[in-house]
Amino acid sequence: MNGRGKGLECSSIGAPIMGRIMGRVSSAAVAAALAPDRLSPLPLYRQLYEKLRHQILTRAFGPGQQIPSTRVLAADLAISRNTVMNAIEQLIAEGYLEGEAKTGTFVADVIPEEMTSVDPTLPERPVRAPRDPRWSQFGARLANQEMRPGSREILPHPFRPGLSAFEDFPFDIWSRLANRHWRSPSRSVLTYGDPAGYLPLRRAILNYMTVARGVRGSPEQVIIVAGAQQGIDLTARLLLDPGDSVWMEEPGYFGAAGAFRAAGASMVPVPVDESGLIVRVGVVRAPHAKLVCVTPSHQFPRGVTMALTRRLELLNWAGKADAWILEDDYDSEYRYAGRPIPALQGLDRSDRVIYLGTFTKVLFPSIRLAFLIVPPDLVDRFVAAKAIADRQAPIPDQAILADFMSEGHFGRHIRRMRTLYLERAETLVKSIEAHLKGVIEVDFPQAGMHTIGWLREGTSDREVSHRAADAGIFVWALSSSYWQSAIAERPGVVFGFAPYRVEAIVEGVRTLARVLKST
Repeated sequence: MNGRGKGLECSSIGAPIMGRIMGRVSSAAVAAALAPDRLSPLPLYRQLYEKLRHQILTRAFGPGQQIPSTRVLAADLAISRNTVMNAIEQLIAEGYLEGEAKTGTFVADVIPEEMTSVDPTLPERPVRAPRDPRWSQFGARLANQEMRPGSREILPHPFRPGLSAFEDFPFDIWSRLANRHWRSPSRSVLTYGDPAGYLPLRRAILNYMTVARGVRGSPEQVIIVAGAQQGIDLTARLLLDPGDSVWMEEPGYFGAAGAFRAAGASMVPVPVDESGLIVRVGVVRAPHAKLVCVTPSHQFPRGVTMALTRRLELLNWAGKADAWILEDDYDSEYRYAGRPIPALQGLDRSDRVIYLGTFTKVLFPSIRLAFLIVPPDLVDRFVAAKAIADRQAPIPDQAILADFMSEGHFGRHIRRMRTLYLERAETLVKSIEAHLKGVIEVDFPQAGMHTIGWLREGTSDREVSHRAADAGIFVWALSSSYWQSAIAERPGVVFGFAPYRVEAIVEGVRTLARVLKST
């Protein structure tokens, strides 16, 4: 036994240790405080451990006090000495007691709980007047960015867009896959990994996207990122300098606009019509733009699909202008009419397209896993940027998702959700036509998890949004997605339908009808 262990055998009185004079707890007091309960289901050593620890925490036995030897305690408590030694050794191991050779066993000067709690006697930090820190240029550009959403309900009132039916996610399958990895985790799951991502997941993604979206490339071109927003941010940081022009769809995605503005880019709004981004307008407004951000498969928020002729026109211009295209393919898995047009990336012959896909819309928002498929020449720098940003996405989540995809669960989930969302989209459209005819004209969605409700000319979509919110209904004003003007060319509101049961959709439309028809 080591030096501390030998201290258990000693019964000397109050020897000085480290310059302090120790008191001694009387054996009678110890026996009274630690008397075991013979009817308790707890083992005797555990009872002794708990009772002695309680006396130390409550300062009944103070720092530096010596406790009786194990021989004395065993005799006083009428229990075996081995039982006493087991309890005492555990308390020494955890830092509540200190055993010193030839002197005895003492209550520790600083107990473990004190090492992890703040001293309540410390003076409070003085109140300071607000100040304007010396921000970097990047920090200064964030001053007016509204990228921090407020707290949200788990399932908010209809009709917030961007949420999936995560209550219908196959968590039983996900849990089984998770248990497989956590029951006996491999070193590859527990240690640091490739910043580009878990290779089996990157392979599974490429296999799926090649069939489903017609993308081309190798697993080395796939980079796992922490949500689509990080993918946009890395693209902005790596490819844009302050002052560079970026084409942005108008209306478009505010999250992308925030990243580009933070990078100091010059925003160039390019209008969207029924065929998608109007390329010729972009060429006129910024012929030498450095980057284009586009949602061709399901334009956000208009919901239209970019025509093949427009796609080829955009790719042709990007090749000649030496520009990059960020293809945000956020929810194209859910298509309700016709076969999907291949991704821009699959049509690209000049390696100008950076493809961005995400799992937050098809699985559940908190998973925070997305991916980039970048041209070969960009791989090394993108991986380096990812490593600098946050080292890597969580490997256990990537490993579970890799199994979920490779074993076919992902494809089955997509097919099931497509059927469910189609039913909910049909319910939404029919309900609006039944209860809001003449007030809102709704498009049946070609794809995705939201659609547009068009308002009558002269109506303020922001006013409609505010009035609906007062009644507990969330509809997003289309004009809030315009960059050049605060007023949309045609007023409208965005209806998300994916996470809401049929009954909730019908009741939500009825509530909205009462609000809008009340004046």
